[in-house]
Amino acid sequence: MALQWMILAYVVAAEVVLVSLLTIPAPKLLKNQLVSLVSLILQPAMFIVPFAGFQLLDIYWKNEHRLVCTSEICTATERDRYEKTMYKSQRNVVLCAAACMLYWCLYRISKYHKEIQRLEEVEKRAKEE
Repeated sequence: MALQWMILAYVVAAEVVLVSLLTIPAPKLLKNQLVSLVSLILQPAMFIVPFAGFQLLDIYWKNEHRLVCTSEICTATERDRYEKTMYKSQRNVVLCAAACMLYWCLYRISKYHKEIQRLEEVEKRAKEE
């Protein structure tokens, strides 16, 4: 079960790298090519949104059906295990939310750059006339 979280963590790390590359100042030619590359990657990378949504539903289902250790009969190890699973669940929720949010940021940043390019072309044509 840890494989899906490892995949999600690697995808989030890749998204962080791409967002940071898109937001740092760079020469116009390099920025345009980077935006084109990210735009090509965005459509196949859309799988991360339903994947993260499914993982969130899985976390919710496991949380609803988890054995609660609140009685006095629970041992210290059972209580520790329960708390550890709660912390892991919270970490995984943050990871899923970060994956969706970073995908949205990548999409919007690349869309803004394309819109800026289009407006610059319109302005260039207007100046030529």
